[in-house]
Amino acid sequence: MTRIAIVGTGVIGAGWATHFLAHGFDVIATDPAEGAESRLRRWIDENWPVVERLGLSDDASRERLVFMTDLTAALRDADFIQESGPERLDVKQALIADIERASKTDAIIASSSSGLSVSEIQAHAQHPERIVLGHPFNPSHIIPLVEVGGGRLTSTEYIDRAMTLYASTGKKVVRINQEVKGHIANRLQAAIWQEAISLVQRGIASVEDVDTAISYGPGLRWALLGPFLNLHASGGPGGITHVLRHLGPAQREWARDLGTYPEMDDYIELIAKGVQTKLQSHDFAEMIRQRDRLLIELLEAKRELSEIP
Repeated sequence: MTRIAIVGTGVIGAGWATHFLAHGFDVIATDPAEGAESRLRRWIDENWPVVERLGLSDDASRERLVFMTDLTAALRDADFIQESGPERLDVKQALIADIERASKTDAIIASSSSGLSVSEIQAHAQHPERIVLGHPFNPSHIIPLVEVGGGRLTSTEYIDRAMTLYASTGKKVVRINQEVKGHIANRLQAAIWQEAISLVQRGIASVEDVDTAISYGPGLRWALLGPFLNLHASGGPGGITHVLRHLGPAQREWARDLGTYPEMDDYIELIAKGVQTKLQSHDFAEMIRQRDRLLIELLEAKRELSEIP
């Protein structure tokens, strides 16, 4: 059995710990922050019903969690180390150095980094070949996606091993063939955020209507098939080839008119005000609970449909 270690137990690390426990792994978690253990155990307890709904392995148990404040003791026997420290390069590099000193030389070190490149993270490592990207999507105990890739010095063997492990726990693994800032999903999100902010700044639409346009429009279809298959479905007998040839000129014209991400922060107050206006008539905590419930129901439904990838 692969022994899992979680380094950093904030929201992402806690999600990883919950996910691996739900799939029957022994998990050792470590975090130097005061009160980290109690916060982690409380978080797991609160979210355990969610992973129960998703489906537990036969040997899943919260009792398989061990928390250690001493990094060396926590990592000594680990086969797979999920690093989820702060998203700062200097912190990541220092943390990787500590992890290397504490762990076996062949243990996989997977970083949850949402935007830093593995090449940057592994730049000063003693064994850079074993450092990979293992970027989840929040909430990581629910969303199946994990993006896996390597840096200039990463061995393909370790990338393959990481992908195999994640897939064995029910994760939907995508491989990043070439390093790029923000990986895959966050770049796609950034493109939408960029135009969403621009539409509000230019007075074209309100914050509420932009959210509605996505959540009651293409977002529903994207959650089922993704952008390319949905485009193919729109093309009739000619499929995606017809759509791209037919819409290409218009799409290029629209693309030239898209907004750019603001260089100044003066847009933040405008967007935040729009969000707060929307939330005046809602209980946000309950909204998130209902969102998570619907996410689970969607995942359950997708599992039952043989032709939905």
